[in-house]
Amino acid sequence: MIYQEDLEKSIAQRKQNKKFFNKLKQKNNEKQLDALFHEAHEAAFEEIDCLQCANCCKTTSPIFRDIDILRLSKRLKMDVSRFVQTYLHLDDERDYVLNFAPCPFLGEGNYCAVYTDRPQACREFPHTNRKKMHQILNLTLKNAEICPAVAHVVDNLKKYS
Repeated sequence: MIYQEDLEKSIAQRKQNKKFFNKLKQKNNEKQLDALFHEAHEAAFEEIDCLQCANCCKTTSPIFRDIDILRLSKRLKMDVSRFVQTYLHLDDERDYVLNFAPCPFLGEGNYCAVYTDRPQACREFPHTNRKKMHQILNLTLKNAEICPAVAHVVDNLKKYS
């Protein structure tokens, strides 16, 4: 993978990154933390091309909400129950997730075959430009080991702080 070194670096710095996030959270209020993340997010996506990677689609599953299931089953002209039976299962937290990775909708050139109808979780990934980042810092640390853009966000935050 083109960004493998970024992910390996993030994995190697797991403990350091966790300590950094704890300090970052203590040092900044909610709005400041969001602003730092949003600035780092913009900088990261100036460097990262998701179509060169698609590691999120290759290794993880989004959560499929009822509305996502309805939208995708309609797109694929499938009965909802058949869509669920074909593609999804309930995980330990009782959320619908894909049966396997890579995502069955990941196409040639890392393009999503159902892009306009993709699940909300895919639309929002990697979640580094949302409000209330303090609530998802643990998820962000995990995503830094899956997504090179998040690894860049973390590195950029370290530079700014």
